[in-house]
Amino acid sequence: MRIMKKLSVLLIGIIALIMLAACGDTTNEDEASNDSSGETDGKVLYAGSTSQSYPNSYQEDGKLVGFDVEVLEKVAENLGYTVEWVKTDFAGLMGQLETGRIDTVANVVAVTPERAEKYHFSEPYAYAGATIVTHEDNDYTSLDQFKGKTVSGVLGSNNIKNLEQFDPEISAKTYETRDGAMNDAINKRVDGYVNTKSALIAEIEKGDLPLKFVGDPFVYEDTAFPFVKDDDGEKLREEFNKEIEKLREDGTLTEISQKYFAGEDITVKN
Repeated sequence: MRIMKKLSVLLIGIIALIMLAACGDTTNEDEASNDSSGETDGKVLYAGSTSQSYPNSYQEDGKLVGFDVEVLEKVAENLGYTVEWVKTDFAGLMGQLETGRIDTVANVVAVTPERAEKYHFSEPYAYAGATIVTHEDNDYTSLDQFKGKTVSGVLGSNNIKNLEQFDPEISAKTYETRDGAMNDAINKRVDGYVNTKSALIAEIEKGDLPLKFVGDPFVYEDTAFPFVKDDDGEKLREEFNKEIEKLREDGTLTEISQKYFAGEDITVKN
């Protein structure tokens, strides 16, 4: 009988230990579940940038900065998003946007009918005028003089497309980066370099570059944030539109523009 009692007590003890262990496991699972849900509740915005488009999107002391970058980060901050940047060439960025690998691009993206068919666009946050610069030693004074000449630009950029439409007799030479296109103009390996007037003003002033403007911009375009053309993209566009309007009304857009474009306000049409 004593043996049976001892066995009963031992069995009860074992059962109690098993139950306590099970309770402990349940508590850990609940804590893990809570931790996991906390992570998935975070709002992350995946944004694309070439990181080589001064002063819109470029690297400074190892950090991505610039007009477009700062505008996007301000909008994202106000909406409660954490921004994760994806950096590659411009053509690659638009390809990643189209396939949904990123949410938007902050890199002087001009709104065009062709792009509007593929993407949702926010309200414009800036306006870009495409123009040509040449080495200051050259005697170009009119855009007509570039007929039969070579003008550099960034592969996949709308500046190249607009140049080809503006004058098919101008030979466009494309580069993966803005620096490559600009440096060939500086070194007289091409006759001119096409980019937005605002970006060129900032580049020439910063580097004291031997480049001069030829004529006026040959086309003006809206600059906006593109989004994937689905329900999520439409939701982001609506959120961005409200914040862009707020930043325009309180003067933040103007302030950021003047910071990067030698005091000029590119957020309004001049």
